[in-house]
This record gives sequence, structure tokens and C-alpha cells, in this order.
Amino acid sequence: MIQISILNLVLLGANAQNTTETNTDFNFNWNFKLENKANSNWKKINLPHDWSVESSFDKIHGEGATGYLPGGIGWYKKNFILKPNQNQTSYILFDGIYNNSELSLNGKKLGEHPYGYSPFYYDLTNYLSNKGTNEIKVKVDRSRYADSRWYTGSGIYRNVKLITKNNLHIPIWGTFITTPEVTSQESKVHLEINVKNNFNKEESFDVITTFLDANGQKVTEQTTKGTVASKKETKFSINSTIKNPKLWDVVNPNLYTAQIRIVQNGKTVDENITKFGIRSIKFDANTGFYLNGQNMKIKGVCLHHDAGLVGAAVPKEVWRRRFEKLKEAGVNAIRISHNPGSDEFISLCDEMGIMVQDEFFDEWDNPKDKRQNMKEQSVDYITRGYVEHFQEWAERDLKNTMLAHRNHPSIIQWSIGNEIEWTYERNAQATGFFNNMDWSGNYFWSLPPNSIEKIKENLRTLPREKYDIGATAKKLAKWTKEMDTTRYVIANCILPSSSYESGYADALDMIGYSYRRVIYDYGHKNYPKLPIMGTENVAQWHEWKAIMERPFISGTYLWTGIDYLGESNKKWPKKGTDSGILDYAGFEKPSYHMMKSLWNDAPELYIATQTTDKSIYKIDEKTGEPVEKKKDAWQNYLWVWHDVNEHWEYNPGQSTIVEIYSNCDEVELFLNNRSLGKKKLADFEDHIYKWAVPFEAGKLTAKGNKTGQYITTERITPSQAYSIQLTTDKTILKNDGYDIAHIVAQIVDKNNNPIKSINPEITFSVNGNVKVLGIDNGAVDNVQDFQSNKIVMSKGRCLLIVQSKKDLPLMTTIIAKTKNLESNTIKLTDKK
Repeated sequence: MIQISILNLVLLGANAQNTTETNTDFNFNWNFKLENKANSNWKKINLPHDWSVESSFDKIHGEGATGYLPGGIGWYKKNFILKPNQNQTSYILFDGIYNNSELSLNGKKLGEHPYGYSPFYYDLTNYLSNKGTNEIKVKVDRSRYADSRWYTGSGIYRNVKLITKNNLHIPIWGTFITTPEVTSQESKVHLEINVKNNFNKEESFDVITTFLDANGQKVTEQTTKGTVASKKETKFSINSTIKNPKLWDVVNPNLYTAQIRIVQNGKTVDENITKFGIRSIKFDANTGFYLNGQNMKIKGVCLHHDAGLVGAAVPKEVWRRRFEKLKEAGVNAIRISHNPGSDEFISLCDEMGIMVQDEFFDEWDNPKDKRQNMKEQSVDYITRGYVEHFQEWAERDLKNTMLAHRNHPSIIQWSIGNEIEWTYERNAQATGFFNNMDWSGNYFWSLPPNSIEKIKENLRTLPREKYDIGATAKKLAKWTKEMDTTRYVIANCILPSSSYESGYADALDMIGYSYRRVIYDYGHKNYPKLPIMGTENVAQWHEWKAIMERPFISGTYLWTGIDYLGESNKKWPKKGTDSGILDYAGFEKPSYHMMKSLWNDAPELYIATQTTDKSIYKIDEKTGEPVEKKKDAWQNYLWVWHDVNEHWEYNPGQSTIVEIYSNCDEVELFLNNRSLGKKKLADFEDHIYKWAVPFEAGKLTAKGNKTGQYITTERITPSQAYSIQLTTDKTILKNDGYDIAHIVAQIVDKNNNPIKSINPEITFSVNGNVKVLGIDNGAVDNVQDFQSNKIVMSKGRCLLIVQSKKDLPLMTTIIAKTKNLESNTIKLTDKK
């Protein structure tokens, strides 16, 4: 039986011409199947949908580059009722399909779209059935399942909307709002509004623009008269002023709404609602970044688009939980790496006060080796990626992304590329870092071995390639500025010393360094006019120290905010990259607490422990104090935080090192109420308090003092495992088919102290109208199925995510059991 979606869009009679936009959520009641898979039948699904994450990890047929999860060819179809009307235009809008999609409506081809990250839409008007019953089909070809260096997901993994408008209307992405002058007293607001006329005669109308504040109160309104010829589209410019504006910033992300109506004879024929923020941004080559005139550091993280167990089809509330944790750590910006983010992702950043760098491409003219991260070494079918389409599609994909995203106040930078220099061989050779018998060193910590004059000479004399990096950068920057000049054009440069001289940096408004903090002074001295920031850096103290010591460095984006699937070449069972400050399940890691202590003014205090044999520290024979096993090693730590434990559970008398991450000026450590000494942060070059402590069961307590503000934290040795403690971030869910609850299970003793040293298999029983999205323990080597209700735990814990079902009553109970333990009961409802 075919599911028909009734959209109530049959509009008849004279009133049809006066009907405003119908914007329909088109995510529900699709059917899906995989091609060439045994027993693959159509199954009912809702969007967003990622079929790869539903599968098992595959060491044999999978690739570490994309997380050992399969690709394939998938088909989607949906039947719906939409009666065509001579006064209306209908569109379908896809925010992202990964990838190589082909679409048809009622057997007629709508088009194809190769890039997996850019939004696109089709005008359906001339393809709709006169009978009103329609079928849309989408083919998604992910047979090149290792076409990326990270996990991409597969399918229609972002939102879809069906939009029906009057023939006289503001087209999709037809508004652009900027705030060219901003003060606390008033803000100038500039609108560009496109109006399209699909009627057979010229149309005259009024454009009525109403600005509403966050409470829905009218701030100002104005009317502009307009005329558009038949079958034409015209742009109208409107200038307005808002008095005493409430500015958008990272603490108070105030948003306004522009309600734009096309009115004829007193009746609204089309309406567009656009949210925007009033704010100013500035990057200065000498003094760094300013938001609304306030000098501040960008405390950013890089994020890929997957979210662990949900893959690439990430519910909004999963991102909200993760963003809340990142903001608690002090994060104020996200670099969406290395591709455009979803509109929903960026809207949430608008709402929560998180600045955004929106990145367009990871590859330009030449491919990267998906398995080894640099220039393509092994050319085979499954690794062929977007380079195959770049020449034909880059301008459309870049501009579509900007049209869709440019009203978001959170976006402060457009990045045209990530670590592109590897792929143009002459640029890599020019630096002198590689294939140079006269140089020996470590790329991360060494100054460029070649002088600027030598780099220039090499770029003049080395053989030219088919494509030139400077020319391509200039082209991409030109397209970007054609769409928007209110943000900064940037790129993440892995070889800045050559990029300054190749024409690449000349195309940018500012330059981002990838793991090159060692040349901050080099860049500022030799190229003083171009603002600099770190756009990919490690979550270590030495990285932030270098930035704090230099006012001209605007900030950083750490690699990464959250662990991500993929970029794991032949490292099974390691399915991804664990450089995040949050793990796959969104649990906090020790590096999270270090960055939280560096990025917050309020006192922070965190205890980590490790046995001396496994620690990076040893006990000095003369002083009895912990010192580095390798002197000054802290200055060169890279992506993954050193091995420490988040517990106080060892053998009696076992030699341990206690580490404390804190911004307190002074910390005193106690073991079972006995003082082990008071120490000062100024005495620790690596910004980590350390004590040598023979293990003794009981309570480890740290007390910190930050300019008269006191804080205490502790670790307690647990007793025998007693139960499973379930907690949830929500007990009331909307029954909208989107809302979710995160259920965390932690093994505890009888006093509810967490036990992190035992990891039994746990099974959840979920009874009620919710969908189990999956389960994860957060570990990088967890290759158990996500789509399950059971898992072997890690650190005595795991995460279950459940989602409401649309329009069904939500009386749900959740319990969990191991072989010997039982949990409390979590109850979820849709009733307040």
C-alpha cells in the first residue's frame, strides 16, 4: 500500500492569486531501499536519513577514511498530493544530499546534483500531474564510498521542504539583509529583495517590510512600490533604521525578524520571514578581532558534520546538547570543516550565540589522497571525489551555499578552502620543507627552511601545472565577494610561507594558519597588512599561550571540538579521529577541562590521575616532585591528550601522579582530609598542577583560590558496583517526530559514586512511542552496531538516544540491565 501525503495545497477559485506561501515540512513518509542488496525492499522512513550509519562497521569491505561504514546506491520515493494551479509556483528545496543525486518527478527528470554539502532546489510547477497525485524519486549514488577523508554519511541527510507560492513572489533565497552601520544608538539595515513574476503580464505591488524584535513586537515598518515585467525577476533595495538596537553577540544572541510581504489591492500574495541579527565584525592585522567594537579572542573549535551514533542525519537537539557543552567550556565559535553546514546547524548557532566560519571546499582542482591526507597517491574508483565536478559545479555550489546562508548573523567568515596547498606540488616544493636534503626538522615546530627570496625563485622556476593555486583562489574569492562583502574571505593554509607568494594569500581578506603557530611572528613581520588567526590548532596549552601572547592573532579553531568518524587509515578498530575535547557520545574528555580552565574567567578545577609507569611524568629523585619524563615535551604535544584517568581507583600504595587543570592561582590537594601541600599555578610552565601520591582509597579533594574566589572538587574511590544510574536531559518531549532525549547510563556504587573501571554489556528496554536512534559508549575503538539496544560499556557508561514519533502519545519507560545490575526507571511523556 503506497503512503499518500495529503498537503492541503489544493487552492481553487479567484482567491488562489491572493494566497500566501505554503511552506511544508517534506521530511515525513518517504520510502527507501538500497540497490543491488539481497532482500532489499522498500521501507518507510522519515528524513533526515543516513543509511550508512544504520549498517555494521566493516573491516574487510570498508575504508578507514570514511569510518569503515558502507556506501552503495540508494533510492528514495514519496507520493504526495499537490494540485497544480495556474496562479502558483511550487518548489522543492533540499538542504543536502550525499551525494551524486538524480531526481525525477512523475517520471520526468528534474536534474542532478553531485556535491553532497550544498543546498539546491527545483521548480516543480511544470512537472506536477494534472490529477494532483505525484511521485518524486531520488537516486543517491554513494558507490564511491571512500570519496572523502572523513565520514560523509549517505542519503537525504538534511531537511527537505515543499514550497508553494503565488506566481508573484520572493523566490527561494531571495532576501539579503545586512547591517552596514551599527552603534548602540541605531543601526542601518539594508535589504535586497528579489521579486519574481511568473504571470503573463506585468505586475505592480507594494513591498511592506516589518521589523519585529525577539518578542514579536513591531520595531519599524516601511512600504516600497514595485513593478516587475512578465516572466522577469527584479531586485529591490530597501534601507531602514532601527533605533536602540539589541545587538547580536556571543552572550546575548538577540535576533530580529524581517516580515516581508508582497501586497496587491490590500491583500498579501506572498510573505517571506527572515531572521537576522544586528552586529559588526572587524579583523585588524595588529590588534585582532572585534565584535560590536569589543576586542576579543576567537575561542573556536572545528567540527565535522557527523554526531556519532546518528551519523550525518543529526537531529537539532543532538547539536544543542553538544553546543551547550562546548559553550560551557568557553567556546564562542565553530569552523564547519571542511564543507558547508546545514541551515539548521547554523540557525542553532544564531540562536545560541556561536560565531561560524562556513567552509566551502576541501578540494579544488586536484584531488587529495583520501587514505593518506595529502596529494593523491592511489587513484581508484572508490576514492574519486568532488574534484571530478569542481570545474563545472564550484561556482554554483559556492553561490547556492552563500545565498542560503548569508542572512545568518553567526557567520563571520567564508572559507574558500582547507589545506589546499598539498595538492599543488610546486607550492609544497617551494617551501623547502619537503624533499630537501639540506633541511632536517619537524614541520610543526620549524621556521620555513627557505628564505622568502628562495620561495619566490622556486615559484618562478618550478614546472607549472595545469592549474594554478593563486588563480583558483582569486576566482573563488571573486565569486564570494559577488555574493557578500560583509564577511571576511579566509582559507586554512597548511603552507602559509608559499601561500603568501603564490597569489593564494593575495585573494584573501585574512589568512588562517593550520598547525603553524611557530610562524605567527614570521607572518606578522613579513606580511603585516594581512590579519592572521589559527584556523586549525591542537587543544593544548602551548597553542593558546602563543595566541594570548600576541594581540595580532585573532584566535583559534581547535582540531577538534568533538571526535568524528573517519580519517582513520588502516587503524581498525579505531573507526575515527579522537582529537576532540568531547568524545563520540558527547562526554567530556580531560582536554575539555583544560580548555575550560583556559577559556573561562570563573574558577575551574578538575582532577585527573594516572599510575607513574603510564604517566608522562616521573618523580624527581631529589625533590620527590613530578617532572616531565621528556623535558619541555609539553611545548610540542599534538592532537590527542595524554593518557590520564577520571577516577581514583588503584592498588593500595601504587605510585600515581595527580594532575589538576585549573585557572586558580593556588590549589591545595587533600587525601582523606590530610593536606598534600599547597601549590601555585605560576610554578608550572605546562599549566598543569602535579602531585606524586601513593594510592590510598578514599577521597581526593582539591581546593582552589582564584583572586579570592574559592572552588572545591573531589574524586572518591567507589565501593562495589551496586546499580545502573540512568539520567536524562529531558522527561517531556514534543511528539513532533523530531524531539529527542539523551539517556546516560553510569554504573555506580550504593552511594551513587561512579565506577569507571568495569565495562559489562548493558541492555536497554524501551517501552512506548519512541524510536531508538541508537547507542554508543563514546570510545574511538567501539565498532559495535550503533543501531541496537545493547552495548559493552566504556568507563562504566554509555549513551542511548530516543526520538519521539509524530502525533503519537508519548508514555515511555526506559530501564537497563547488565548480568548483575539493574537501573532506575526513566519516564518520558509529552504532557507538561
